[in-house]
Parts: sequence; structure tokens; C-alpha cells
Amino acid sequence: MQAITCNKSQMKNVPVYERPRERLIRQGTAPLSDAELLAILLRTGHQRETCYQLAQRLLTAFGSLYGISQASHQELMKIKGIGPVKAVELHAAFELGRRLAQSVRKEGAPVRMPCDVVELMMPEMRHLTQEHFVCLYLNTKNQIISKQTVFVGSLDASIVHPREVYREAVRRSSASVICLHNHPSGDPTPSREDIAVTRILRDAGELIGITLLDHVIIGDGCFVSLKEQGYFS
Repeated sequence: MQAITCNKSQMKNVPVYERPRERLIRQGTAPLSDAELLAILLRTGHQRETCYQLAQRLLTAFGSLYGISQASHQELMKIKGIGPVKAVELHAAFELGRRLAQSVRKEGAPVRMPCDVVELMMPEMRHLTQEHFVCLYLNTKNQIISKQTVFVGSLDASIVHPREVYREAVRRSSASVICLHNHPSGDPTPSREDIAVTRILRDAGELIGITLLDHVIIGDGCFVSLKEQGYFS
């Protein structure tokens, strides 16, 4: 049976900085490095290495915590010391982190400013490697009642048809819509195509009586609101 903790004899001569559980108990989570937190999740090392050393090797292999979070089950298991159980536990931990980030805003809280939308959607969209065009549908109290990814790919006025955007709004009896898409480059500066799509969707919404509240472009840790930039006037 596989041990569920690092072997005591293995850890006896390990420096204190490589004993992450003890550090967490004494100092809390904040001072711990990425490798130390990963080591606590991993629990055991591989052969003669500690769980901390395995964590360091994992970070080196994938470049960062984000790299590990995006790795497939099979890719994780290619790392010596990462079996099916550890791979599943890592996936579960990263998914919990994503869900926590999305649940920071209280359920049913009204959306009043672009930063409210960004707080909700940034964790989900900032690292996407393709452009995703997402619509949030709101009721008369500016509460989000539905979310839909309209398409994945390069933004183009001929692809983002108002019919696709407003079909769900009509079905849900939405009062308004907020559109978002990401720039995989990390730079949220709007392109001419972004601006053209925004104006087409704004005009279409006015015709059917459903307000386009904003079109927000998500970058890597930054964003642009086309409403705030004056493209709705």
C-alpha cells in the first residue's frame, strides 16, 4: 500500500524549509512557496526524493502553476512520481481554485460597473489560448441570469451575428446583455473589428428593445470596457 505521508526517515534530515506541512502549521499559508503548497497536495515523493523535491520537478516540467493546471491527465502522469491518484487530486485542486475565484461575487449580486463583470470572468478568460466570445444575460435588476459562449475563434463581424447573441436574450426574457471576449495576446486594446462588432450589436439590441450594456475585452490581468471608451455614443 502506498504511504500517504512523506516517510519519516526520509524527512528526518531534510532542512526545515523543505518541510511544508510544519511551516504551514507554524506560519500559515501565505509565506509558503508554490512548491511547498504543491508538496502538501502531493503528500509523498518518489523513490529517494521528498514530496517537496517532486513538487519542484513538477513546476520545472510545466513552467508554472498555470502550466500544471492546464496539463492533461496523461501529461501529468508522464512525470515520475505522479500516478493516476496524484494526477486526479491535482486536477481537483486546480478546479476548486477556479470555482472559488468565480464565486467571490455573491450569487445574485447586481452588475453595476465593468469591474463587477471582470471580477467574475477574469479568472475564467485571462489565460484562454483562443478568443472566446461570451454573453452574460441580465434581468431588470442587472442580475446575471444566464451565460453563454457564442463562439470560439477570431472575432469577425460576419461571424458574430446579432441573431446568435440575442436569441438567448429573447428566450430568457433578458432586459440587457453584456458581451465579453478575450485577447490571447494579453493586450485588451480593441481592434477595428472589435469596435465594428460592438456597434452592430448595440444597434441590433436597440431595434429589439434589449440593451447592450457593455462589451468588455479581457487581457491578462487587465481589461478594456468599450462603453467606458466611448464606442457606444
